[in-house]
Amino acid sequence: MSRLVLIGLIPALFGAAALAQTPDPHAGHVMPAKPPPAADPHAGHAAKPPAADPHAGHAMPAAPADPHAGHIMPNAQAAPAMTGGQLPVGDSPAPTPPTDHLADAVYGRASMDRARDVLRLEHGGARLPKTMIDTLEVRPDKGPDGYAWEGEFRYGGDVDRLVLKTEGEGEFGEHLEQAEVQALYSRAIGPYFDLQAGVRQDLQPRPRRTYATAGFEGLAPYWFEVEGALFLSNRGDLSARFEGSYDLRFTQRLILEPRVELNLAAQDVPELGIGSGLGSAEMGLRLRYEVRREFAPYVGVHYERKFGDTADFARAEGEGRDDLRVVAGVRAWF
Repeated sequence: MSRLVLIGLIPALFGAAALAQTPDPHAGHVMPAKPPPAADPHAGHAAKPPAADPHAGHAMPAAPADPHAGHIMPNAQAAPAMTGGQLPVGDSPAPTPPTDHLADAVYGRASMDRARDVLRLEHGGARLPKTMIDTLEVRPDKGPDGYAWEGEFRYGGDVDRLVLKTEGEGEFGEHLEQAEVQALYSRAIGPYFDLQAGVRQDLQPRPRRTYATAGFEGLAPYWFEVEGALFLSNRGDLSARFEGSYDLRFTQRLILEPRVELNLAAQDVPELGIGSGLGSAEMGLRLRYEVRREFAPYVGVHYERKFGDTADFARAEGEGRDDLRVVAGVRAWF
């Protein structure tokens, strides 16, 4: 049996040997080298680390604070804040002044008390005098030339003052036609206005009258100077007077001043030639030149007109109801 198997394998062995001796078709040819794989563009480079966080290691800032936090937003319709002369005048008592001054230890208390008194006077506590001559003039005429004056004297501080006023007119060589003096207490009620009260004494005409007086004086908007007063005589006669003027500046020194005065009465006073209602009006136009602020000569015109019963009383005395004159004078203060 073993022999038979051996005999069957002999042909298979010869076939395998013959197959081993078959020539290779690629024998003698050098096989081309396999191309190397494409170079990795990142070969030789370390992998790029991820981008660093710019805020790494830093604390994030807090949100900006609200500038209005803790504040009440103003009402859009609220009025603007008051300033300067718009502020109300206070009535609270003044604070207690200090008594422990370090300078006293160096200069002595008596010396420093004198210095503090001067300081108080120079910062609003001073009482100063002032004399104002509004008009001092000559009024030429066909007959006797006339003259007139109006002025006042003041003494006091910023709030309380004593005021003496006087005015009058007449003709040279003749007696006074009209003259009066007023003594008034003046109290400031604001930056631009004073209330005044006192007495008025007429020197002319006669019979003389004494009046209780109450009025005002001040600077109205647009720089109009205004003044008004009520007069109650010792005989019960009630009258009033209103004045107004304005400085129209052509230059810093050349000034044109229009002026108006109205006189009214509540009843007729025949012995003084005064009728009820609007009794008289005076209008003037004066051009002055301020040689100095305290001294200004002027020229101008002055017109007077009487009305109603006052005009009738004047005609009965042989006087005209109106009068127009050229004037020349001086305005001064010191």
